[in-house]
Amino acid sequence: MKTPPAVPVPDDLTTQVDRALTEDIGSGDLTAALIPADRAGRATVITRESAVICGIPYVDATFARLDAAVVVEWQVAEGATVAPNQTLFTLRGAARALLTGERTALNFLQFLSGTATAARAFAGLIADTPCRVLDTRKTIPGLRLAQKYAVRVGGGQNHRIGLFDGVLIKENHIMAAGSIAAAVASARSAGAGLAAGRVPIEVECETLDELREALAAGADIAMLDEFPLPDMREAVAINRAALHPLKLEASGGVTTQTIRDIALTGVDYISVGSITKNVRAVDLSMRFEWR
Repeated sequence: MKTPPAVPVPDDLTTQVDRALTEDIGSGDLTAALIPADRAGRATVITRESAVICGIPYVDATFARLDAAVVVEWQVAEGATVAPNQTLFTLRGAARALLTGERTALNFLQFLSGTATAARAFAGLIADTPCRVLDTRKTIPGLRLAQKYAVRVGGGQNHRIGLFDGVLIKENHIMAAGSIAAAVASARSAGAGLAAGRVPIEVECETLDELREALAAGADIAMLDEFPLPDMREAVAINRAALHPLKLEASGGVTTQTIRDIALTGVDYISVGSITKNVRAVDLSMRFEWR
């Protein structure tokens, strides 16, 4: 799968880096203070496993916040696939800054690379189809924009960022509103007054009859929740025959073993919560040399 084009970094990058450094350093790095202030060092970071690299802007920002004189030299690009024991970047500068920033920088790099690696694994399996992989709101608290960024670096697409930029009508909303039609109508009425313009309205459907109701109500997207493959194929056929078809999103328990069969039913999107929820950090190592 080709490396996706450059992805804009999140607006909260600097804020997240500052928070992470504050969390780790607190009132000061007691151990790094043991190193003479004028001591210089060099460090090399390698990966111990194959991965899709993501988080370069976060690493750069981490060391820049600690000491603008630290030099970070990357040997890989954001979104690149790397092999075990491959060198990712080197650092040169004040030893105290290198030691203090090590864990924060590697935390960002290992977790975002883990997210991008998972996204690439899913997206690559259906890259030759019109279907696209979506993430969900099942993210690490406080790091949503960072993980959403990593999904895009890995080749996936973002679902809504939060509750503010899209309407997703689920079972409890339908029950409270009285019906799918009433819920969609209410969402349309509320959306008409949004300063940012109309947002997409999606309805979670658990049956084919609910899909028909979502079509009749004029929703924009229907989420097919836990549909068996035969029902999913029928849902695609019903939708294509409709006067005003919706976009169809498959959801629920998707794995690398099942995603291709789902994509081949003809749905437009497949949302995969595990990409951000079950993220496993990539194994990285920083090796120091002293001057």
